[in-house]
Amino acid sequence: MSDTQNAREKALEKISGTVEEITFRNEQSGFTVVELDVDDELVIAVGVLPPVNAGEEIVMYGRWATHPKFGRQFAAESCESRMPSGATAILRYLSSGAVKGIGPSTATKIVEAFGDRTLEIIEKHPLRLAEIRGISQNKAEQISEDFRSHFGLREAMAFLGQYHINPNEALSVWKRFGVGCIELIQDDPYVLCAEGLNIGFERVDAMAMELEKAPDSGRRIIAGLYYVLQHNLGNGHTCLPKEKLIDVAAGLLDLPRDAVAEQLETAIDETDFMQDEWDGKTFIFLPYLYEAELYCAGRIATMAMCPAEPIKNYARQMDLIESMTGITYDALQTEAIDAAMNKGLLVLTGGPGTGKTTTLNAIIELLEIYGHKVAIAAPTGRAAKRITEITGHEAKTIHRLLEVEWGENDTQSFARNDKNPLDCDALIVDELSMTDVLLFQSLLRAVKFGCRLVLVGDSDQLPSVGPGNVLGDLIASGRVPVVALTEVFRQAQKSAIIMNAHRIISGELPRLDQLDNDFFFLPLREKEKISQMISDLCFKRLPDAYNFNPLKDIQVLCPGRKGELGTVELNKVLQQRFNPQHQKRPEIKVGGVTFRQGDKIMQVKNNYNVEWTKDDGTEGTGIYNGDVGLLEEIDKLRGLLKVRFDDRVALYSIDNADELEHAYAITVHKSQGSEFPAVIIPMYPMAPQLCYRNLLYTAVTRAKSILIMVGHKQVAIQMARNQKKTLRYSALDVFLRRDVN
Repeated sequence: MSDTQNAREKALEKISGTVEEITFRNEQSGFTVVELDVDDELVIAVGVLPPVNAGEEIVMYGRWATHPKFGRQFAAESCESRMPSGATAILRYLSSGAVKGIGPSTATKIVEAFGDRTLEIIEKHPLRLAEIRGISQNKAEQISEDFRSHFGLREAMAFLGQYHINPNEALSVWKRFGVGCIELIQDDPYVLCAEGLNIGFERVDAMAMELEKAPDSGRRIIAGLYYVLQHNLGNGHTCLPKEKLIDVAAGLLDLPRDAVAEQLETAIDETDFMQDEWDGKTFIFLPYLYEAELYCAGRIATMAMCPAEPIKNYARQMDLIESMTGITYDALQTEAIDAAMNKGLLVLTGGPGTGKTTTLNAIIELLEIYGHKVAIAAPTGRAAKRITEITGHEAKTIHRLLEVEWGENDTQSFARNDKNPLDCDALIVDELSMTDVLLFQSLLRAVKFGCRLVLVGDSDQLPSVGPGNVLGDLIASGRVPVVALTEVFRQAQKSAIIMNAHRIISGELPRLDQLDNDFFFLPLREKEKISQMISDLCFKRLPDAYNFNPLKDIQVLCPGRKGELGTVELNKVLQQRFNPQHQKRPEIKVGGVTFRQGDKIMQVKNNYNVEWTKDDGTEGTGIYNGDVGLLEEIDKLRGLLKVRFDDRVALYSIDNADELEHAYAITVHKSQGSEFPAVIIPMYPMAPQLCYRNLLYTAVTRAKSILIMVGHKQVAIQMARNQKKTLRYSALDVFLRRDVN
């Protein structure tokens, strides 16, 4: 065991005892619930464990925790098991069914024959088991193989634990490589960088150094190249220019550029990576992303060439809709409606106040008049809720629409796919700019042939967090019917929020000197004064002036998390103002962050297992990344948090509180797909990569009624002038422009 592992385990609590009973075991995930006899006291222990059975002595390292339903239990982070050493303990172990092919009767015969050496015989001299009546040589071999398999997983977990590979990861490794995995890893530790294992390159590289592997080995270079491509998915890239990839990987690996380039060519030949060329450059992809963009291009091109059956002669129904609503559609709106009816494929884009919602409602109305079953989806729960409110038709998240199913290690699959397509005649997807290419691929796989597809979004907003530039590439390709609404309607022209949003995105400076509309700029220089002003606006000035609910109606949006006026610092200030420490107000500390009863919080990762109950008694599961709620109760005695998300109340164990963050202030990226009655944006010098036009535009367009900027005018001006979008390498538009069919 390494010194680092020893230090880590000293920081955890330790218990040891004998396994009395296996209450539950998931063979896929390795999650196990055991009853453990610890000094004559029965303890419930849980965790991802190697196969253990009644009678075994085990040592666990972990922490005591309280489960919402099952009470106090020991959550194990690692486990060392000791095989039974005496004949009595071995008999109990084998009688428990630990080894396939051995029941209580056979166990008794084996132990009577071999005594304390029984397990040694099973592992190393299996044919001697055939000396016992009823055990053939074939059965003896099977018994030994099953025993070695169980024992091998234990050894693998112990071996990998020395190199900071946790039990979940070790189980995945064992399932991937099976018996002999230790020898395989010792020979080539970089097999741990394989797709799906999700073990970081740095950890594997450190392990390889301890195992004295050559720094210029081919496997190390390929793992480094894979790491660079995988890391850049987080920057939105589906591919990288070949020369750039080689340069970055050579720097990471501290190797000559030529050595990296040579190994890359070998890997391409063996299809470890894919390459393609356009605009005089060669680009390198991970195979599954190459397939995703190629599939999306082919599917969209097919839909464009073989559209849904057109709906003709709908003019009379259109006249009826106009007379009933009092709306007269302009030329571009009419063009969009016609494309949806007759081309069956449409990208509808436009900024605030240009009539996207009005146009979309007309399309939905016409489709339903002609008997079409319409499904509506959006990338996030908040975006789905918003489109539901503005259309009056139920919308789902794309994941829910596709009936997501989650496997081990958070791998996802969808029940709806090309073999089980969506049951709809028309599909409308809102906020497409937030959809990455992998999710878009899954969506297209589930769209049956002949289904209409209407894709809606604002191409000037921030792109998706995940890889790809779906909306931008579809528009840029020229292969898809696109209608961009540009006219700001007269009613919308009265809003300074809307007019300034259009000025920003067209390269003009927003008007920051207005005092009588819905867009205000409050110039302040010192960060302390800016912070204090934002606090006053949220807590008193806006609620007093407009009767806003300070927690539900007002949202502070920051360009980033870090910095003197990022979300981390502003959340501390606003928590102190809204919800200061009080002896009657329970609080807990999680990862250095203090949560108090009454805090405004946000879920920061999808969790499909959190249970919730609606006010009407309806029950369900699933809280999603970006959902904002109120921490209603902290029950330290039971180890529970009760969080209200609108009309749903969710229960968390305190151990899951690391999925929550304060939400008095959130980032602009987290706000996508949402609107708030009042938005406050701090304008203060920030990281250059956050100081650009599209981020400012996205922030401004989140406000429905009031928008207030506080701080340095020059920062707002710099952002408005900086038209450089975040560069994304993607290929959907390139593949669409080719003859992909």
